[in-house]
Amino acid sequence: MSQSLFLLLAGLAFGVVATGCGREPRAVADDARTKAELEKVAQRRVFFGHQSVGVNVMEGLSRLATQNGVPLRIAEVQAKEGVPAATFGHAFVAENGDPRRKLKSFEEAFETGAAAQAELALVKFCYVDFGVDTDAAALFADYEASMARLRARHPDVTFVHVTVPINGLATDLKSRVKRLLGRPSWELAANARRDDFNNLLRQAYQGKEPIFDLARVEAERPDGTLETADFQGRAVPVLRSGYTHDGGHLNAEGQERAARALVSALAAAPVARTARAENE
Repeated sequence: MSQSLFLLLAGLAFGVVATGCGREPRAVADDARTKAELEKVAQRRVFFGHQSVGVNVMEGLSRLATQNGVPLRIAEVQAKEGVPAATFGHAFVAENGDPRRKLKSFEEAFETGAAAQAELALVKFCYVDFGVDTDAAALFADYEASMARLRARHPDVTFVHVTVPINGLATDLKSRVKRLLGRPSWELAANARRDDFNNLLRQAYQGKEPIFDLARVEAERPDGTLETADFQGRAVPVLRSGYTHDGGHLNAEGQERAARALVSALAAAPVARTARAENE
């Protein structure tokens, strides 16, 4: 078991429950909604295919559940085991830098049995899957085709779409000077390709199928506006510095914000298998 996963599961077992004493009424209401959503998600079978930023999100999810006193079970699932009842199951999909292989790995999880019995399923690309030369339109076409195959083969599973996480801006002197001179750095150019993909995903599924908009969470300031940088006359979202410790992965604040958004998306998603079972 990886150290990150061990710490994640240990946090679930030994975390401290936070109180809402002294909170503003709106914050208390938000906490009550989050707890209700967590309780709903805790009863569902979820399969999450991911890599390192996915671990960040689950770390936030573990702490959020502990703070709210919700016994959310998070477990890595293996081939032929399937997702147990009332479990947030996850698996690492190979491999970073090869998004099409990740799609294949996600599809194979349903064939090998790792994702068996899942009610909700989602796969997350990583920021390193996109570079300055990535053809976002071609990759999204492959993503759509993969989702279409999965929906046809597994009509009882609700697939939740995830936007691609983004990078923050480099803070070294050379990168800052380049931006001042109007010459975007490589990470901003790569963010533009991620944003291209994310816009295609939103256009295709918004209001039709569930979306966990991770990229928006990463760029969103507390006042609801987005952190952006200019790229060839276009405002491109960037990872807010307050949510990261290295410009790519999420710190505690970023993890919690992402976890809240994920819980809301999963709680609101329709579950075909559960609904059918309740009606039988």
